Amino acid sequence: MRSRCASEESVYRIEAMPVILITCPHATCAIPEAYRELFSEHQELVTSVEGWEPGALNLAQALSMKFSTQLIYGDVSRLLIDLEQEGEKRWSRVSSQLSEVARKKIVARLEKKFRNENDMRVKECFLRHDCAVHLIIRTAPLSNGHIVFEYAGSEAAEALAFSASKQLSAGIESSCIALDPKSSLEEWLLDCFTDQNYGVIRLTVAQSFFLQSVPMRWDTVKKSIIQALSAEVKP
Repeated sequence: MRSRCASEESVYRIEAMPVILITCPHATCAIPEAYRELFSEHQELVTSVEGWEPGALNLAQALSMKFSTQLIYGDVSRLLIDLEQEGEKRWSRVSSQLSEVARKKIVARLEKKFRNENDMRVKECFLRHDCAVHLIIRTAPLSNGHIVFEYAGSEAAEALAFSASKQLSAGIESSCIALDPKSSLEEWLLDCFTDQNYGVIRLTVAQSFFLQSVPMRWDTVKKSIIQALSAEVKP
């Protein structure tokens, strides 16, 4: 799956061109009507970076349009339920106040729906394609406007992560590492789809790009990410 170019530095290349799948777990800070009273005294918390990941949905939508693929995204604040986690890790200090019955309803209505959408999307993909890389789009308060590619599963995912990280525009700092630890969502996906042609890349972009245009304008960074990924995948 990998070969060396003629240059002194090793460059990862992808022989089996993968199809891209896209999931954005923390896309919004929305609280459903039924739970707004619970969060009525926590509005600033909900709209803060604890409640969602600014810029993640914007990037995920742009990637979805570029690769003509369905976007699966979390449509509630992670302060209500963290769709990447399981057990007690799902609940914030606010939602943990809910009764066990209420929390079970949230899991049934929101988490299971989210996971079923991801499950169906991957299965549909493999009906038509042989190789898929699942991008999990995240933003975080990383320092120095950093971008991190973390890969797991197939060699195609590893190769794409390394290739994309090297093809970003000059001035954008990036790193590429194995995905460890994995979120419960990522563990679940990799357990469900153990085929050697399925892999996951968690793409985490510094929120400073989106919130302050520091150290570079968001549109510039977004364009660079799209170009870096599209160079190695099926249209």
